[in-house]
Amino acid sequence: MAKRMILMLAVAAVFIASLGFVKFRQVKAAIAAYAAFQPPPEAVTTIVARQEQWPATLGAIGTVTPVRGVNVSADLPGIVERIGFDSGQTVKEGDVLVQLDTRQERAQLAAAEAQHNLSHSNLERMRSLTAERIVAQAEYDRAEAEYKQSDASAGEIRATIGRKTIRAPFSGILGLRQVNLGQYLAGGAAIVSLQSLDPIYVNFSVPQQQLARIRAGTPVRVTVENAGPEVSGRVTAIDSVVDEATRNVQVQATFTNASGKLHPGMFVQATVAFGAGDAVISLPASAVNYAPYGDSVFVVENLKGPAGETFRGVLQRFVRLGGARGDQIAILSGLKPGEEVVTSGVFKLRNRAAVQVNNTIQPSNNPAPRPEDR
Repeated sequence: MAKRMILMLAVAAVFIASLGFVKFRQVKAAIAAYAAFQPPPEAVTTIVARQEQWPATLGAIGTVTPVRGVNVSADLPGIVERIGFDSGQTVKEGDVLVQLDTRQERAQLAAAEAQHNLSHSNLERMRSLTAERIVAQAEYDRAEAEYKQSDASAGEIRATIGRKTIRAPFSGILGLRQVNLGQYLAGGAAIVSLQSLDPIYVNFSVPQQQLARIRAGTPVRVTVENAGPEVSGRVTAIDSVVDEATRNVQVQATFTNASGKLHPGMFVQATVAFGAGDAVISLPASAVNYAPYGDSVFVVENLKGPAGETFRGVLQRFVRLGGARGDQIAILSGLKPGEEVVTSGVFKLRNRAAVQVNNTIQPSNNPAPRPEDR
């Protein structure tokens, strides 16, 4: 009985050992197959990196503001008696825009002038009597004071009449009329906007790091979307204070605007030119793999596999980026001219990944793209 049990245990042990050996060979073969497995190459597009001379420029978003611009308003209350302009009209400095009713003031002026004439006559009479020592000097002084007071009263009424004649403070273009004939205007009520459009300002912000490169006279170009060619001007003023929130500084450029292309409040793209350009390697923006730990590109080269076979693969290169221009971005370091760089599909690549180049369709690489209507 004991011999039979020992024999059965020996047979079971041999069976289990044989089964374990078979499974070990299978797992080893699977590991070897997995190690030798190469994923299929990723389809990518490429471009040969080349060095270009980029102009040293800085782009910024600007806002058009007038050199002189006001909302013409009523200084004193009154009823609109006459309107001397039309909406959108060009006016010159001093042109009458609105005349308010001054009948009451003119009546007051007539009374004040009559009193002024009487006080003048009394003063002349007192002067001759004082010279003959008929009246005291105090009487003459009182008559002189009354004359001056009447003269001031008449002048005040004339000033009130003048303030009810509302004139253009400078030459420019009027906006939309906001008053009607016969309307009562309170003091400070808006009448029409007046803007001087030639010359005109464009205000924009630049980072504090670029402040040392900008000075009065630096050329600036602005473009308005779908509004024709760009307009050239020059920097005329730089704010003396840097914004603590953004660390940007306000810059003001002046442009001639005889055609009236630029209007106050317009959004424009400003480009500041710094002079001589920089030699950079330009790539499509789609070629850059952006990451918190550093920006990189993938360079295509002939690589060696584990078994010594040669295949087309990519090597990841960390680069330092410069400015952008349209669809392009400047590479300042980390890449050499003549190297083949992946321009699309970088998000699915890893270092030493196999690739298949297909340049039938290339990503956009235009330094000055324009939007298309589709």
